[in-house]
Amino acid sequence: MSKSKLELQLYNTMSKQKELFKPKEEGKVGLYVCGVTSYDLSHIGHARAYVAFDVLYRQLKYLGYEVNYVRNFTDVDDKIIRRASELKEDPIALSGRFCEEFLHDMADLNCLLPTHQPRVSDHVEQIKEMITKIIKNGCAYTLDGDVYFSVDNFPNYGRLSGRKLEDNRAGERVAVDSRKKNPADFALWKAAKPGEPSWDSPWGSGRPGWHIECSAMSAQYLTHTFDIHGGGMDLIFPHHENEIAQSCAACPESNISFWLHNGFVTANDEKMSKSLGNFFTIREVTKLYHPLALRYFLLGTHYRSPVNYSISMIETASNAVFKLYQTLQDCRDALALLPDIKEASNGKTKVSPVAKECINKLHNEFETKLSDDLHTPTILNSALQEALSYINTCVSQLKKKMQKQQQLVFVLSLTELEEEVRRVLDVLGLLSSSTYSEVLQQLKDNALRRAGLTEEDILKTIEEREQARKNKDYARSDQIRSDLEAKGIALMDVGKETVWRPCVPEQPAPPVEQEQSATSVKKQQPADTLPVQQSTVPVQQETPAPQVHLEQTTVEQQQPSDPVQKEKPSLPCALEQPAVEQQQPSDPVQKEKPSSPLASEQPAEQVQQEQSAVQQQKSPKSAQKDQPVSLVEKLMNLNLEQLSATPPEQAGGESADKEQGKTPRST
Repeated sequence: MSKSKLELQLYNTMSKQKELFKPKEEGKVGLYVCGVTSYDLSHIGHARAYVAFDVLYRQLKYLGYEVNYVRNFTDVDDKIIRRASELKEDPIALSGRFCEEFLHDMADLNCLLPTHQPRVSDHVEQIKEMITKIIKNGCAYTLDGDVYFSVDNFPNYGRLSGRKLEDNRAGERVAVDSRKKNPADFALWKAAKPGEPSWDSPWGSGRPGWHIECSAMSAQYLTHTFDIHGGGMDLIFPHHENEIAQSCAACPESNISFWLHNGFVTANDEKMSKSLGNFFTIREVTKLYHPLALRYFLLGTHYRSPVNYSISMIETASNAVFKLYQTLQDCRDALALLPDIKEASNGKTKVSPVAKECINKLHNEFETKLSDDLHTPTILNSALQEALSYINTCVSQLKKKMQKQQQLVFVLSLTELEEEVRRVLDVLGLLSSSTYSEVLQQLKDNALRRAGLTEEDILKTIEEREQARKNKDYARSDQIRSDLEAKGIALMDVGKETVWRPCVPEQPAPPVEQEQSATSVKKQQPADTLPVQQSTVPVQQETPAPQVHLEQTTVEQQQPSDPVQKEKPSLPCALEQPAVEQQQPSDPVQKEKPSSPLASEQPAEQVQQEQSAVQQQKSPKSAQKDQPVSLVEKLMNLNLEQLSATPPEQAGGESADKEQGKTPRST
């Protein structure tokens, strides 16, 4: 299947269904994604959004489109002003500092830089021009230096979210401002207050409201008509609803083809956000886990489904990334031992039929599933795992004595397999700019940090285990291995040598001792919950590893109400009680049960439960059982040996092997 024939299907929140994507201008795509309100370090809920849209950006580029990707910074906002007041810092300077921290986090997560990253403070003139047009068109009014949008003058208000004006008007959530014509009217311009950043305007000194900022900046870089507007599901109302109203009031021809929204990251089944204080910063997670492990974890669930953050899942994702890069490193090492053998082919020798089938399956599944509303979990679970397994098989075979022609077949198969795997990883953003060995070392360093151990500690333990084996004290040898596995360290016997690698701990490793900042004291958490991140100071402190594993439970996606970046409303625009006839802003999305299989999405207005990819990473025994029968049969017919990248589980340990007269098994 060529790229030109691929049809990209995307779920449109406006129509509540998947639609065939066709750009307004052939070969070009305009993409706008609402950025962060930069007053603190970003949390993994932000990572979810920007990783999801980074995959969309990469996919559009892969399909050959020229993409104008705009992601803004909100650097003028009530929350920024409050935080700056607390820290006795200039609001614009504070926000600028956290903009840079955000970019650092995005680089760690391997997110590509957008084409443009506008900041509100640099676009106040464009904002004032748009407000002037809205007033001229009769959709806004002034009150004592404030400017408000009149929702009564925009008949289509509520089309995106399904909310009706009478429903918004009835809320008791916020006290009604008697000055407004309608309690749902929202601020376009706010009159200046002492100590706040302000700019001159026809309505007096002041600053922009939150919603108008994105309307003005998207129009500046993409015009009033473009292809895709994205953001978190919590932005559907009121932010995106208000954006539509403003943009259409300023320019009646305003039109956006697709509205895309990602699901929440939850902690203890509650939406993770700064305003709720239940968040983990990206920086906290990546101090203990490789950034690619966090990205893999996020891609393991469909972008529109909610995902519950837990230590067990991030551990599993980290282990999956290690296996992935270890397989690629083994492949590279095997090819390095036979650098000149490809020259002997003269173009006549081809890859094996099984390898060709494996490559084609990975290529076709990758293109098909990613073009089906960015279905990343299936890609990670199925054909990619099959390709990695076959790479291990080829590596294992090359270690045996064989004729040169046979070697050549395996070398060519490995070369093409690696190229296809790298192509897939690149579009998913899982291909690091570092070498395979560098990524593996970083993953090992993180595992040591989580376990509270050093490389020297591991080497001493290996020596102790070797001595126990020499003394035929196999019970002690097994205990040493088990103790390390409980801390996320697996020992593997390779020939006469014992090496170690990270693994998913059988139980959480003890927390690493960390210094606590005198200005940041965390509240003590109950024993059965993850620790909650409180409001942070500019310099983020390292967080101890949480003590428990949390499993995902199935919950219904609730109506978004209070967005992370939303200005605190002065009127009941966002209601806690949905209207009787209210439509959901997107099709209902449910969390996956860990044991439920990944199901295909229905064309109707509901997303089936999807199995997280990181939950699909199984032990080597179960992984072998789950391989497609057709491929296994072909491997068996070729007398190939499976070589897993993970240590096989020992049923009875070394002592059991000795009792049965067997040689202790290598891991």
